[in-house]
Amino acid sequence: MSPAESAFNNACNNLEGSVKSQMFGVPCFKIGTKAYVCFSADTMIFKLSGDALNEALSLDGARQFDPSGKNRPMKEWIQLPYAYHTLWPKFAKLAIDYVSQLK
Repeated sequence: MSPAESAFNNACNNLEGSVKSQMFGVPCFKIGTKAYVCFSADTMIFKLSGDALNEALSLDGARQFDPSGKNRPMKEWIQLPYAYHTLWPKFAKLAIDYVSQLK
């Protein structure tokens, strides 16, 4: 397991109700049936909104997640490189809080 994948798992393993799963063929964590984070190419991808989304996007190297690679990014999904792995737990908590309130 790479250091980035370990950081991904560590960011979510202890969040209450969080379950490891798959999304788009990559590892993710869900709350109930809804994914709130996933992991791809040594980056962690978070479902965020509002101030949390803007904060994440303001980080150098952050971008909207485009799983198709066809310039169709998913507007609430923000991809953060491993350089920010110390912030991954913070954004994982913000993501699970956001997704938990969605119906």
